[in-house]
Amino acid sequence: MTDSSAGRAAVPGPAPAVIRTRGLTKRFRGGQLAVDGLDLTVPRGSVFGFLGPNGSGKTTTIRMLMGLIAPTSGTATVLEAPMPQSVTAVLPRVGALIEGPALYGFLSGRDNLVRYDSADPTADPRTRDRRVAEALERVGLAAAAGKKARAYSLGMKQRLGLAAALLQPRELLVLDEPTNGLDPQGMREIRALVREVAADGTTVFLSSHLLDEIEQVCTHAAVMSRGRLVVQGTVAELAAGARGRLVVRTPDTGQAARVLADHGVADLRTTGDRVDGEPPADGAGDPDGQLPKLCAALVEAGVRVRFFGTERGTLEDAFVALTGEGFDVAG
Repeated sequence: MTDSSAGRAAVPGPAPAVIRTRGLTKRFRGGQLAVDGLDLTVPRGSVFGFLGPNGSGKTTTIRMLMGLIAPTSGTATVLEAPMPQSVTAVLPRVGALIEGPALYGFLSGRDNLVRYDSADPTADPRTRDRRVAEALERVGLAAAAGKKARAYSLGMKQRLGLAAALLQPRELLVLDEPTNGLDPQGMREIRALVREVAADGTTVFLSSHLLDEIEQVCTHAAVMSRGRLVVQGTVAELAAGARGRLVVRTPDTGQAARVLADHGVADLRTTGDRVDGEPPADGAGDPDGQLPKLCAALVEAGVRVRFFGTERGTLEDAFVALTGEGFDVAG
């Protein structure tokens, strides 16, 4: 008998995912279905944005991934281990900031971190003071390290929670609304910190209602709506899937809007000398399609066209198109 596999090159399997769910479902008492059959894959080394309208099931999903609540059905693996069964083995390899940090208000920021680190059985007490100081420095709290946590602003508390998640190198960092309460400068600093952590090889999984934030820092994203996964992929792929908007600049905005409407342009908006809208389906991205005809129709109608073109679709465009909702996310 001969081995038919002899000499055959091995076919590499897919790279292991840091997070993988299959049919993950959570139904709360009373019948509320919060997460419905979620199939999610988070590639190793990615910065993964988790998006969804209010009540879409994002935080419930994160709580299941971290073993804080058990799923009704389905499976979840984190760092290739089943959850919540492997919670004691997995969580020391994960840094997390979920629904805001839990702090001792009567302790200083530094002492809060010392308490967090002391509760970690994998933490080396000999390097504790150095690691606490480095974590405070990374999030910009070194000068406020001795202040009581109850005197911290919301943004400072967010920073302290992030510092706690960064006390040791982690394979996975899970952040639920990491820039909540921060001013614009603080938001920029946290985005830079996320990039830095990712560059060090840590996979970052973050939820955010700030779509611009996701576009700036994330490599991949998933969109949730009403407890179900709508789409997932790279941020570039998701944004490319959104149709761009036709933009016309003219002093004759009223006439331009009427001509465009007559030629099938939808969702028209006028701001100053700008008129924009969704081009007809067969014209989007097709230079030989409807767009030249639209420009010609404007000129023939006497509209003084100072600019005519299309804007690239954004992640926000894709999000609204996929969910049919806004993105004030708290779910």
